[in-house]
Amino acid sequence: MSAPEGSPSVVLVQRQDYQFEHHYAPELPVLLADEPAPLGTGLGPDPVELLASAVGNCLSASLLFAFRKYKQAPDPLRTEVRAQVGRNERNRMRVLGLDVQLTLGVPAASLEHVERVLGSFEDYCTVTQSITGSVPVALTVMDSTGAVLKAPDTAAG
Repeated sequence: MSAPEGSPSVVLVQRQDYQFEHHYAPELPVLLADEPAPLGTGLGPDPVELLASAVGNCLSASLLFAFRKYKQAPDPLRTEVRAQVGRNERNRMRVLGLDVQLTLGVPAASLEHVERVLGSFEDYCTVTQSITGSVPVALTVMDSTGAVLKAPDTAAG
């Protein structure tokens, strides 16, 4: 799902140690992020979790938007994102990949245009499409019965 055009911004203010308050628009609540122990205290999501959340949220919103375009209701959606974190060739910690599982809240058989939606919605996800050159994203889409509707593209990985 694309963000509003322009220049979205966030202001980070250090609260203490590795805790940072994320300030978005004035009407939105402040988000506290923190590193896990031993660096931080784990009182909020860490940067890797925020990246995983951004990818998962964007893909979920894009899928929902695509179905609703056809007046279909796949909700409630459930999305799980697992990050693989490890060391790169320079021994630096990096996000090596993200595994995303989107689960529809209904059986696919109750929806129309499923194949068309599944063939196009990823392309409209601003966040995922922005990072896939650096971080591989493996996407699985399932329906409420557990049927796999879309499996990760093994050629891309």
